[in-house]
Amino acid sequence: MKPKGFVRRTKQREAILQVLRGTKSHPTADWVYQEVRKEMPHVSLGTIYRNLRTLSEHGEIQELAYGSHHSRFDANSESHYHFICDSCGSVEDLDMPILHELEAKVEKLGNYEVFNHRLEFHGNCADCSEKESVQSDQH
Repeated sequence: MKPKGFVRRTKQREAILQVLRGTKSHPTADWVYQEVRKEMPHVSLGTIYRNLRTLSEHGEIQELAYGSHHSRFDANSESHYHFICDSCGSVEDLDMPILHELEAKVEKLGNYEVFNHRLEFHGNCADCSEKESVQSDQH
């Protein structure tokens, strides 16, 4: 990974960063595209995808890939954990310290050299838990 700030700044990249920094929702590329088009109506979806990849490769943003689902993007490129709601798909940052001792434990398991780690928690967000509770009370 290249050092932060190494990527050349373009109008499109600045617009993408502004959109991502303006939300906590960890949006998809399609959502970013719709938002950037409000300021740059002629931007293409391909341009958005290329620039998201470039920004991610240079450590300016995080790409959160979840298997067959669309990737989500996070303007916060610092190490942090996420909670993913399995019901509605929302992704939230968790305000908790990074557990660096996990890296040391993994290194002790074998001949590994750990550079960083990503930890995600899955379950239901408060809204979905409340909806499930209301639905079960009705039955």
